[in-house]
Amino acid sequence: MPKVIWSEAIQPLIKKYKGRNHPLEYENIYQFLVLVVLSAQSNDKLINSVAPALFKAFPTMESLSRADAETLYSYISKVIGFRKKGEWLISIAQQVKEDGNIPLTMKGLTALPGIGRKSANVIMREAGVPAEGVIVDLHVLRVAARLGITSSDDPKVVEQDLMKKINPADWGEAGMAISFLGRDTCRPTDPHHAECVMNTVCQYYAKLKGKKIKPVKKQPAGSKKKK
Repeated sequence: MPKVIWSEAIQPLIKKYKGRNHPLEYENIYQFLVLVVLSAQSNDKLINSVAPALFKAFPTMESLSRADAETLYSYISKVIGFRKKGEWLISIAQQVKEDGNIPLTMKGLTALPGIGRKSANVIMREAGVPAEGVIVDLHVLRVAARLGITSSDDPKVVEQDLMKKINPADWGEAGMAISFLGRDTCRPTDPHHAECVMNTVCQYYAKLKGKKIKPVKKQPAGSKKKK
């Protein structure tokens, strides 16, 4: 397979998903930050289900800063690791104090408890500020390796590989686009090769070309894919 210039090859994928809303449902960056912290090792559907009552009780960073831990726990008890995450959220709120003080830089966000580079990259993307890195979640780890952008399964190394091979202007959208591809098409099992916009440059697909690829069945109109 010829060498791929990923800064160019990634463009159809970015075009397909650019501007698509993150699966977490939020109304402002305060809410999104809280949901991102809660979402670690949990699925987005569960996090979205606890959000309405949580934000009715704690509508702002200032109100969260005054939260009683046990009261906060009662709203997030269905979330994996809710006690530790609750501690992080109260600590963040007490440090930030107001919604308008939320830092929107990599350095500022990663200085807060419970927020690493992945979370910071996601928050910055949704806030619309210049990217300082590339989102690397579990979907990106899988898809970037399949495509051949990286040979590592270490998130830090994968992010560095993506940053080296993709133009900085595209960092903010590239990681999220790869993540969406992993959710929609490049699933862990039975990836939908025929409908993938990256199949002409995908190393994983190239290796399978000699084998019979399972055809993709079109779903009836109005039906929903299983998630």
